Amino acid sequence: MLKIGLTGGIGTGKSTVSKMLFVSGFKILDADLVARQVLITYPEILEKVKIEFGEGYFDWRGEFRRKEFGNFIFRFPKQRVKYEAIIMPYIKDEIEKAFKRYESNGETLVILDAPLLIETGLYKEMDYIILVWAENKNQIQRVKIRDNISNLNAISRVNSQMSIEEKKQFANIIIDNNAEVSKTESQVRDIVEFLKELGWKGDKDEV
Repeated sequence: MLKIGLTGGIGTGKSTVSKMLFVSGFKILDADLVARQVLITYPEILEKVKIEFGEGYFDWRGEFRRKEFGNFIFRFPKQRVKYEAIIMPYIKDEIEKAFKRYESNGETLVILDAPLLIETGLYKEMDYIILVWAENKNQIQRVKIRDNISNLNAISRVNSQMSIEEKKQFANIIIDNNAEVSKTESQVRDIVEFLKELGWKGDKDEV
């Protein structure tokens, strides 16, 4: 079974491309969804978070204040690295299990949608890597509008991540998502045809 990694940067439009590929019939394994699910499946993760970061990110009922914590680790990269060291082993394990389920179900190709595909080393497990790319100025403008934040805050968020230009060296396929949606759709159609040539057999039952 072929494993295709789909990644990008904040404001590049990776989620838009992921939806296009899903509509085309591909099985999409969403790493962000896995990251949310492991917090439920493995309560020890939040216990470790409480020990490492304190109880301030839990409400009076003991519920994890995910958004507030996310904003915190977004502002302080060193803290984000600490959190990723706690949660990533669980995420990687669940992703591996999901791939095995897909393969046992007869899937010929699955796409892993992962914003941190390269940073976490998951790219090493992929057969091909698709990068959704946009110019830095477009990233900043999109994040500014999407999150309703200042230009300075948008720049800070974009710059807190690995440079999209740096990610290019890891990619086999680059989607230019700077222009209108129709041009992105055209590139996605070409990728669908390429993946068919690699042996993708089309839609199958869900795992």
